[in-house]
Amino acid sequence: MNRCTTPGDRTARDSGRLFTAALAGSLAVATFALLSAAPAVAQDQPLGFASGRTFPGTSKHGTLTVRSNVEASVDGKTYRLAPGLRIFNPQNQLVFAHSVIGQELPVRYVIEASTGMLHTVWLLTPDELKREPKKGWFR
Repeated sequence: MNRCTTPGDRTARDSGRLFTAALAGSLAVATFALLSAAPAVAQDQPLGFASGRTFPGTSKHGTLTVRSNVEASVDGKTYRLAPGLRIFNPQNQLVFAHSVIGQELPVRYVIEASTGMLHTVWLLTPDELKREPKKGWFR
């Protein structure tokens, strides 16, 4: 039994491996290029104002009153606060719910579809408030 290979056999085998490695590398580069060039898919159409902030098209306008760390009301309707609730102040910085307890604030808000909890809130600036449609137009 002869287990030795001739130099020609080894070269053919090595060149096959090199070709396979080069092909795999080319496919990886091509896949990366295609995926990085793909546009991002938006789920909501943004509702924009001149102030620079944009709100999801599914957001609603109302007056928020945070009653406690777990409950708030918007225009008289009571909602539980989602565990991941985000409240953005007019400068677009995060605010803790306990820091606005008892205040009546004009807001845009999003209710989480699956749980019905208050998910995201934007406190409106006076300029944004002027641009809001009148109540009842889009509800």
